[in-house]
Amino acid sequence: MRLRPGLRVLRRSSTEVQVGTDPRWAVRLTDLTPAQADAVVGLGVSARTSPSPATPSAGPAGRAELALVSPLLAQARLTCTGDTRQLDGPASADAATWSLLLPDGDGTALVRARSTRTVGVVGLGPTGLGVAVALAAAGVGRVLLDDERPVRSCDVGVGGYRWGDVGSRRGVVAARVLRDAAPRVDVDGRATPDVVVVVEHGAADPARATLLVGSGTPHLSVVVREGDTLVGPLVDPGHGPCLRCLDLHRTDVDPVWPTLVAQLVTAPGRADGPEVGVVAGVAASLAAAWALTVVDGTAGPRPGTTYELGLPDALPRVREWAVHPDCGCTALPVVGRVPVPTT
Repeated sequence: MRLRPGLRVLRRSSTEVQVGTDPRWAVRLTDLTPAQADAVVGLGVSARTSPSPATPSAGPAGRAELALVSPLLAQARLTCTGDTRQLDGPASADAATWSLLLPDGDGTALVRARSTRTVGVVGLGPTGLGVAVALAAAGVGRVLLDDERPVRSCDVGVGGYRWGDVGSRRGVVAARVLRDAAPRVDVDGRATPDVVVVVEHGAADPARATLLVGSGTPHLSVVVREGDTLVGPLVDPGHGPCLRCLDLHRTDVDPVWPTLVAQLVTAPGRADGPEVGVVAGVAASLAAAWALTVVDGTAGPRPGTTYELGLPDALPRVREWAVHPDCGCTALPVVGRVPVPTT
């Protein structure tokens, strides 16, 4: 028997122990003998320091005491029998937390499975680079990078581009940054992505959105606007609203919206707007976490959800959109996913 990785075991008294601190799963074991309390506390130390499922060094007496309380721990779903091999690198933190969240407690298996998955990131300003680095650090095996534009001085930031990178091609520099964070990540070649994160400026490009829907590729839109950044929706073609649905809703409010979108998408320099560092960091983390729900097959925000982030607080403001009756995207046949070209 072993506790789920990361659980804290705290002594409340000589005969009472608390396992866990999160209200979702924390329990108190009361009316223990001092020996039983010692054994449970020792089990917690083992869970935090050793990948071995063996009972901590309490000897036969300690194991006998644990045998009396182990059914209680199992009933509270605080034990697990999954993969005991520890991951190395930043993805190990993901594995530990998912070990607490998953019913079977096998967060390691979930994170290991990410090594076979592919995510595309289009647009590698500070926000897009942040998304790509977060995905690589979380254990995604292949991250496809798409941005031929040069690094600008305003792109330089903590953990991302450096001053010496200014003028170099973003895709090339981003590949180096990703390998620094996750040496085993694959950033080369063509592949069929499980999801594509598209970071754009001004407005989402309707032509690109149509191509992604037609190919059946799940895609997460991130739009850096004049005063804020819009994260979402995550479009799963045929299920929930697409980006055209959002544009049709906006056109219902402002009939000139299509004319404005055309200008925002084609305006000279529209892809070179500045990205506020703190907003880019929040947006990148949110987008990466959202993309991982597709990679992992876990529950994410509802279809049609968007988050608006801006100064001064950079706190997400949630909005939900419905399928527009004039779009027809949920009735379109999906012809199959296509590889996404990358730099």
